Amino acid sequence: MDGGDSLSSGRVAEALRRAILTGDLAPGSRIRQEEVATRFATSRIPVREALRQLEAEGLVTLVPHSGAWVARLDRAECVEIYRIRERLEPMALGESVGALTQEDIAELAGLAEAIEQTPEVDDFLRLDREFHLRSYRRANMPRLMAMIERFWNTMQQYRRAYTVLIGTEGRWAVHHEHRLLMEAIQRRDRHGAEELLRLHIRRTRRELATRTDIF
Repeated sequence: MDGGDSLSSGRVAEALRRAILTGDLAPGSRIRQEEVATRFATSRIPVREALRQLEAEGLVTLVPHSGAWVARLDRAECVEIYRIRERLEPMALGESVGALTQEDIAELAGLAEAIEQTPEVDDFLRLDREFHLRSYRRANMPRLMAMIERFWNTMQQYRRAYTVLIGTEGRWAVHHEHRLLMEAIQRRDRHGAEELLRLHIRRTRRELATRTDIF
């Protein structure tokens, strides 16, 4: 693939990724290569490359000689990824918490407050993601962070479906856990923060696994 196709594939992948993560492309939706190529005024080569990239991220399913679809929600995948996150994300937080600046902590507190205040699903999902990923920002482990961000992308559809189902009144547990997590971060309590985050992710996994209306 030449340089122009490489740039095009990156642009296409980013646009499709955004559409999937925001819910504009729903789970199970077909992605027609010719329509995408026309939209971006490019050939099918960069479109195919973009779809392969998104498949590697767990966002797209490619079926040989058939086509491409937005990945469907799958209980086994959801449980597996959440269990992996229970191990990876406390590690990232533990490495980060002692190095967070006072400005970082103030920013996290502001995000936690904004999460509690917003009634909008899209804002809640965006702020929640930002809160957690920013709490890991000082871990200085780029490979670990790349894995975590990929899992967050894959989990976005599950998080969206779950957030819609529980409504604003069902978010109380999230808010309570965020408050406890902020207290541990402010104390620079590495082990306490790690355990609280582990339990936070585990509770969500267990609740998601019981929701037959999602899968």
